[in-house]
Amino acid sequence: MTLEEQIKHYRKQAGLSQEKMAEKIGVSRQAITKWENGTGAPDIANLMAIAELFQISVDELLSNEKPEKKQADYIYESCTEYDIDGKKNFDIKLGGAYIVELKAYEGEKIVVSLLSNIYKNLQADYKVKIDDIKNRIDVDLNRLNGASETDAKESLVVEILLPAKYVGKIELSVNAGTINIIDIENEIIEIDGKIKEVFLQGNKSEIEIDSNLDMQIKVASHEGALEINQLSATSKLTVPEGYSFRSAKKGIATHIYYEKQGKKVEDFSNDEADNYIELNGMKSELVIEVAEV
Repeated sequence: MTLEEQIKHYRKQAGLSQEKMAEKIGVSRQAITKWENGTGAPDIANLMAIAELFQISVDELLSNEKPEKKQADYIYESCTEYDIDGKKNFDIKLGGAYIVELKAYEGEKIVVSLLSNIYKNLQADYKVKIDDIKNRIDVDLNRLNGASETDAKESLVVEILLPAKYVGKIELSVNAGTINIIDIENEIIEIDGKIKEVFLQGNKSEIEIDSNLDMQIKVASHEGALEINQLSATSKLTVPEGYSFRSAKKGIATHIYYEKQGKKVEDFSNDEADNYIELNGMKSELVIEVAEV
């Protein structure tokens, strides 16, 4: 990973917004933005401050190896578990969050972990309610004691583990900076809310995303359909080199453009591909680009 990717990774792992990180190391938010988009670089003093903030060495920060995310790195944690004995549909309502990770695993429980490095009253102010209703599991995240959605969007990380063998349809409602969907194989995942970034890896599913914010969507690997529904938004979807897909635009005044190495190119979709990307809605644009190696 590049230095800018490392800084962004560790900041998100810590559950910090750019503003909060800037406050902690004594720089402007604009400086953090420049460091993360590669238009600027921290000097040695700031490198040391960043490393100290994330409790790593400067060598680790400058390393090209991808750091592993460890739940234990979070200072505050609240975990809720529930045993599942058969295939279930999941209706998940979270409200605001900074990062949401939805991942399948080889187990028999749904595990919802609330994590933060700066929210001291995590256990008292956020409660996870899980209801088992016939073939459906309802998951609701409730805020208590006057906890605000603003605070949640700045500092709350929600990690949800779902038992792979029991995963049916998933409906996820959330307003989040980043959503990671990992290793889920099911019929459909429906995501609704205000979302800025989406990361997809190892899924086999039809995924529908309804968000009217400009989004950055990164596909590391995915098998199935990806349907994006937007109103007056401009989003970018990054796919890996060699990823084969067919595409379609529907709705009113929607457009799909294609890029390689930052330049517009002709449509490189494949009408014979199994994977499918669709833009729907009104007055929206989607740029599909190939990730640079």
